[in-house]
Amino acid sequence: MSSDPFSVRLDVRLYDLDAQLHVNGAVYHQYADHARFACVQAAGVSVDELIADGMGPVNLETVIQYRAELRGGDTVDVSCAWAWRPGRTYEVRHVLRRIDGTVAAELKHVSGLLDLRTRRLVRDPAAEWRRRAVRPELLGFAIPSDGYSV
Repeated sequence: MSSDPFSVRLDVRLYDLDAQLHVNGAVYHQYADHARFACVQAAGVSVDELIADGMGPVNLETVIQYRAELRGGDTVDVSCAWAWRPGRTYEVRHVLRRIDGTVAAELKHVSGLLDLRTRRLVRDPAAEWRRRAVRPELLGFAIPSDGYSV
């Protein structure tokens, strides 16, 4: 198993650009959202089932650190790494890296799972994500040394 975080490759599209001809700040959020959703799917979690069970992921805080421009014609790899802690929230970190290796931006989300009935955060989101994942290592959960997830 690789220790590298999950990653997706995206091409910067013309409509991602702002008047200065670099990627609009809101698009960085979209790139991170796309990578996170792809990671969840690759981990085998059904978002449809999650929502049918009355839960939905929410971002509570996002911090972006811009490092270098992304411009039209660039290709960017967007990583997705999950960090679990006790309580109702967890972190998801993204590094947006041009294919030449230059880090364009880093995003950090503080997220949770919202109980869609009570409109409150789920008490143990890690347990909910892990229970649904076929490949929990993609969501930052350790795989036991015997190679099988519990």
